[in-house]
Amino acid sequence: MTPSASRSAASRPSEHTRRVAAATFVGTAIEWYDFNIYGAAAALIFAPQFFPNFSPVAATLAAFGTFAVGFLARPIGGIVFGHFGDRLGRKQTLVVSLLLMGIGTFLIALLPTYAQIGIAAPILLIVLRFVQGLGVGGEWGGAVLMAMEHAPEGQRGYYSSFPQMGLPAGTLLSNLVFLGVSVGLGREQFAAWGWRIPFVLSALLVVVALVVRLRLAESPEFARTRQRGRVRRLPALDVLRNNPGTVVLGMGITLAPSALGYLLSVYLLSYGTGTAHVPQQTMLLTISAGSVVYLVVAYLTGRVTDRIGAVRIFMVASVLSVLVPFAVFGLMDTGAVPAVLLAMLAMGLVLGLLVAVQAVIVSRAFSTDVRYTGASMSYQFGAVLGGGLTPLLAAAILGATGSSVWVAAYIAALALLSGVSVWFLPREAPDVTDGDALPAGAGDEPLHDGGAVRA
Repeated sequence: MTPSASRSAASRPSEHTRRVAAATFVGTAIEWYDFNIYGAAAALIFAPQFFPNFSPVAATLAAFGTFAVGFLARPIGGIVFGHFGDRLGRKQTLVVSLLLMGIGTFLIALLPTYAQIGIAAPILLIVLRFVQGLGVGGEWGGAVLMAMEHAPEGQRGYYSSFPQMGLPAGTLLSNLVFLGVSVGLGREQFAAWGWRIPFVLSALLVVVALVVRLRLAESPEFARTRQRGRVRRLPALDVLRNNPGTVVLGMGITLAPSALGYLLSVYLLSYGTGTAHVPQQTMLLTISAGSVVYLVVAYLTGRVTDRIGAVRIFMVASVLSVLVPFAVFGLMDTGAVPAVLLAMLAMGLVLGLLVAVQAVIVSRAFSTDVRYTGASMSYQFGAVLGGGLTPLLAAAILGATGSSVWVAAYIAALALLSGVSVWFLPREAPDVTDGDALPAGAGDEPLHDGGAVRA
């Protein structure tokens, strides 16, 4: 076979590669459905159900505070699952993270309210939100690496966009389910008990994702790392020792996508219904429309990423991200449905550009032996600062200033930091599977007989 024919064959995806891409998309969509139905419930339901003795503003802040707890758990989940993902493999950690997320979400559906068990209700809500955060903290890194490390030659950007598309798909699904249940039951029944239905449906979706993921083979790049005896004993320690700047820059890149993502899926739902006086069902529909644009743009961006360049796309999207928040709040403040719809569509466009290339930019900055840990730490710590705190800080900023301009300025500042970070992030780490030397002081683990993972 000629060299050109070999390269052509290597660039063609196998049936299993396509199955991996589909599985990472479906699994991530379900994980983010779980994570985002909590956000929708926090914006619409949890304040009166779990914090009835608070003032309306304080209750909203408390509900968004429980939402932020999930983000505080995500870095812990990223470190723990990253450790085992870099030592034992990507596939096993993906299965466990999905189970953890599903169990936490299902138990929220069964949780009594403050009126039934008093202060124990919000405490248990916080605990279960923490469990959700642990699960999703391990999900992102594993899903992205399974897709990227199975990708054919020259198509890493495209295949790594599939799990990223799970984010808008999960948001869209959660909003449509909330909308369908609220319309079908009516406002009073939905507030009383109907909000639990979307959480119960999570159990069925998790079973589907588990069946799909259990059929996947391990990442071939991780398998080669095991075969070469390059598995790290303490990958988190190695990352912090050898790549602290890369982690910080990876966190910076995550700020804009996370902040804009949770602005769209969580905070604007509360802002639109409470401040702009847009009907709840209208807000759910317009956010769903924005999520559709987000999903389509992410797919189209993934298709061209390997030709245009991920960093170039992210830089352009970062500039747009500085400007878009001001336009979005200006449109939202009119209260007019066409203006609100246009705001959501603009959000979807910018998010699709950012998120489609974010995964490949952050992941390829770390070598295979510490990639799960390094990418997860970068993403999850950045998500805490950019996403988890955004609904809470946005509500606090609006309460303190009375102006959405300052909320927009806060989001724009995060976008600016992301644009600066991507400029300085290393483009590609040396790959230990190609025989590159490990950094000095790293603890390699010898490969025991029978320890190799078959791809």
